[in-house]
Amino acid sequence: MANLPYHEQKDIENIQKLRSLVKELPLFCADFFRGIEPRTSSRTRIAYAYDLKVFFDFLRKENPVLSKLTMDQITLEHLEDLTVTDLEEYMEYLKYRYNDKNQGVTNRERGIMRKISSLKSFYNYFFRNEKIKTNPAALVQMPKLHEKEIIRLDIDEVAELLDEVESGDSLTDKQRAFHEKTKVRDLALLTLLLGTGIRVSECVGLDLQDVDFKNGGIRIHRKGGKEVTVYFGEEVEEALKNYLEERERILPEEGHEDALFLSLQRKRMSVRSVENLVKKYARIVTPLKKITPHKLRSTYGTNLYRETGDIYLVADVLGHSDVNTTKKHYAALEDERRRSARNKVRLREKP
Repeated sequence: MANLPYHEQKDIENIQKLRSLVKELPLFCADFFRGIEPRTSSRTRIAYAYDLKVFFDFLRKENPVLSKLTMDQITLEHLEDLTVTDLEEYMEYLKYRYNDKNQGVTNRERGIMRKISSLKSFYNYFFRNEKIKTNPAALVQMPKLHEKEIIRLDIDEVAELLDEVESGDSLTDKQRAFHEKTKVRDLALLTLLLGTGIRVSECVGLDLQDVDFKNGGIRIHRKGGKEVTVYFGEEVEEALKNYLEERERILPEEGHEDALFLSLQRKRMSVRSVENLVKKYARIVTPLKKITPHKLRSTYGTNLYRETGDIYLVADVLGHSDVNTTKKHYAALEDERRRSARNKVRLREKP
């Protein structure tokens, strides 16, 4: 497995994880996961499995009939007997619940919406395949979503962030001890995220052979396994070349020889480690903004749209399958551009 590309390794790990999760659900759930396998990613199916586990745990805690049953005793007939009221009670339960470790868990609007959306897909599958005669989930109204402010770095904050990575002036003494060992890598990694808009999972999945300086591009695997080339500019090229000089002197751990970005343990960096890296530097530069790798992606998308005004190009570069997703994120910028266009067309020449 160590010889497989990173995205294939992750897919195998996800499939194994999914199999163990499905064993914790009622037996008929396996049919659902087999049915959606051809059109969903392994990560999506894992998210469904977690959501369904929460749903069936709710039923076994709160439903007087199902509370007497073990998970494998729950059948499709029980699913069919549930009403819209039962599912609305589930929505209420999701606002605040206790998990398996007896820890309180809060779900906001979007978290509730995702779990209800998972449940609707689950019911739709069995209803469409005529395994149940009623579909109460279809009658449940989704929670109203309040528009979230899009958080991104301003232009001056981008420069400050990269300056801080380079200097490490505001780091704690403990952080500064590691900074000298990682600053070239950190600068290359953050410059790449800010200069291409790739996802953090795509970034950590990069191998040495995925970087093509001749054509100025990196080969990445998008969600769903699609292989594409994303192009980078001079700043990214310079940062990557500086890091690769250092990378050549590192002897990686077995199984991590091809990884582009290595941890101090000489292993491929994880998504979590990059998230912590971004948080560490962003907290210094902009303490009031909660900056994550995804916010760096939004920052790139914003800058690209401001420069080009081409929403379809932004959607393509960011790997959005639906341009409406992109439009939703950059609606405020579109409005700004429309306002700026109001005096562009002259009807009559001024005297």
